[in-house]
Amino acid sequence: MALEKLDLLILKTLDLAPLHGYGIGQRIEQMSGGVFRITLGALYPALQRLERTGMVKAEWDVSDNNRRARYYKITAAGRRRLAKGQKAWELNVTAMMRVLREQGE
Repeated sequence: MALEKLDLLILKTLDLAPLHGYGIGQRIEQMSGGVFRITLGALYPALQRLERTGMVKAEWDVSDNNRRARYYKITAAGRRRLAKGQKAWELNVTAMMRVLREQGE
């Protein structure tokens, strides 16, 4: 099964540090230079799917602004899927760039 693009972005973000949902969306936007803006309506179902499949685990904690929040952390299975998904995306991007750079006759 192919790893969804959003799932890959979430796993990569959590590979850097555990975060709460809002923080994940903000970090993805920041790392992508504002290209990827993830709505909470897309983010939370993806986090639930990743948790259900064992790619991430969540626990309640207190955020920087003293609010209760669920913090997500990547699991060992999530790291394996991230490595596999990252390799597949790198191959696809390389192939796409090869095609796009091809000069016509």
